[in-house]
Amino acid sequence: MDSQDTELSDRKFQKDLNAGISALILLIVLSRATEPMYGYQIAKFIKVEDTSIKQGTLYPVLRTLETSGLLESTVEPSVSGPPRRYYRITQAGRDTLERWIAIWQQIKFTVDSIIDGGTS
Repeated sequence: MDSQDTELSDRKFQKDLNAGISALILLIVLSRATEPMYGYQIAKFIKVEDTSIKQGTLYPVLRTLETSGLLESTVEPSVSGPPRRYYRITQAGRDTLERWIAIWQQIKFTVDSIIDGGTS
């Protein structure tokens, strides 16, 4: 595999991995928020935390989570531009998050064990 193929393969792996954890990260962020957050606020927070969710991925995932009943949103006027959609996690979202964290921890444990030379 040449360096260009390697780079493409690495990017695809990163993209696939990010797609799988974006919803988990968004639910975690919103579960810890003390008040509803709008998309750009969430994006800034995630960027500060140095995750690799792209802003273009953020909004479709927020919409999917809302459609699934895991988030709810309200649109409110903004003093500095167009109205903003604020998101908050629902109880169903909190229940789902609890399960997803357990699943993530099991997956992480298994991968870490294999990387460290053991077996799951």
